[in-house]
Amino acid sequence: MEGPARPARHYAYVDQGSAIYAESFATIRAEARLDALPPEAESVAVRMVHGTGQVDLVDDLVVHPRLVPAARTALEAGAPILTDAHMVASGVTRARLPRDNDVVCLLRDARVPDLARRWGTTRSAAAVSLWVPLLEGAVVAIGNAPTALFHLLELLVEGAPRPAAVIGCPVGFIGAAESKQALESFADDHGIDVPFLTVRGRRGGSAMTASALNALAQEQE
Repeated sequence: MEGPARPARHYAYVDQGSAIYAESFATIRAEARLDALPPEAESVAVRMVHGTGQVDLVDDLVVHPRLVPAARTALEAGAPILTDAHMVASGVTRARLPRDNDVVCLLRDARVPDLARRWGTTRSAAAVSLWVPLLEGAVVAIGNAPTALFHLLELLVEGAPRPAAVIGCPVGFIGAAESKQALESFADDHGIDVPFLTVRGRRGGSAMTASALNALAQEQE
């Protein structure tokens, strides 16, 4: 059965998927200042810029020197990905995951609303507490709630199992920049050195975080 006919072309634009990808990544590499990043983090930065359309994002990226090898080793060993938002989970390209890794978001867990009420915090933060049995060696990706990142750090200070890597890119005007600064200074402040990636300031979000995950899951652009 034939589908609909293509409409008449009125604009000049690239419409082949492979060409769009190739030209996009070439443009990013030509325009972004990647030289300040660890070499193995370049592909991660390029993916994040591609997911946001913001070349200057690279200037605010902070990448722990062991982030890329730590995250890739964990994923290749089958570690789960723990995330604060279903939008992050939905943005993960499953075909890129090396071991069909579980992508876990517990925001809709039945225990979360009561925990959030009792603790006087957000559901995102309460859901993070339910990660504890899965935290050891996991890859954490926080792309929405600053309270989730703060809560994760508080758990680690109190002795929770350490994840292999943390992508901490919550977005917003209240607490986002502060939570990411806390992640950046976590080793100095508390002596707990967990490989991390973050972006300074207010910007962040699900697309940015999922892009970082996809690049870490598979180096090939």
